[in-house]
Amino acid sequence: MSGEKDRADTGLYCVFGNPVSHSRSPEIHHAFAAQHSDPVQYEKREAPLDDFAGAVQAFREAGGLGANVTVPFKEQAFALCDAITERADQAGAVNTLWWDGDQLHGDNTDGAGLVKDIRDNQGWTIRKKRVLILGAGGAVRGVLGPILAQEPTLLRIANRTKEKAEALAGNVMKGEGPPVLGGGLDNLMGQFDLVINAISAGLHGEMPALPDGLLAEGAVAYDMVYGSEPTPFMRWAEQQGAAATADGLGMLVEQAAEAFEIWRGWRPNTCLLYTSPSPRD
Repeated sequence: MSGEKDRADTGLYCVFGNPVSHSRSPEIHHAFAAQHSDPVQYEKREAPLDDFAGAVQAFREAGGLGANVTVPFKEQAFALCDAITERADQAGAVNTLWWDGDQLHGDNTDGAGLVKDIRDNQGWTIRKKRVLILGAGGAVRGVLGPILAQEPTLLRIANRTKEKAEALAGNVMKGEGPPVLGGGLDNLMGQFDLVINAISAGLHGEMPALPDGLLAEGAVAYDMVYGSEPTPFMRWAEQQGAAATADGLGMLVEQAAEAFEIWRGWRPNTCLLYTSPSPRD
């Protein structure tokens, strides 16, 4: 990131996922590149569930310079890297890849993107709020550190497999920080000011049954997945009386800007995407 990349050559980038057809990452990165007439080619690549490493190698051989990684490959991407950033190490998951010579580097920009969208774009507060996160996969691991840095009153992680949520909570719990609790979805109780959904099944129009009464008065709800219409989680939150809901498109834009700066050496203006036709269109 020592300066802007040489504009003479087109940079090839992609997003890996499975599924990945819904991704708006190409439109977002091409919109970023257009701000400085930066020659960037960005594509979607659906990696086989059983050969993510092979897909990454094939992309590299095709001239790829860097990639984003979405579900379900973020933890596999972490294991594949030769070098990782501190925040990727904290997350145990990687969503941004790039090569420096033969070395594959990894970072995690999810948490920074989520917090920026919640705090700056939505205008919601995390500090001194009771936060519930649904899910305990790579997407959650990537955002816990930045959320905790905002100093919520408490953070609860709920997952279908309670042991995974408990283990994740135990890994991030620090004596001087807010309490971090983990448990299952079937015995979820209490009230929360901010509920964040990171259950990837939400991509397919499915959500686990959630108990009534989880949303405190004035609570807001954020879905880390996104679509052309309100997600099942957002509809559930609205039915439960949420003061406001948002999907993860803003998080996608903000984390993409972080990745773009790593790759190209300059920071795109995300505000231009919110004031122009929506990247979901």
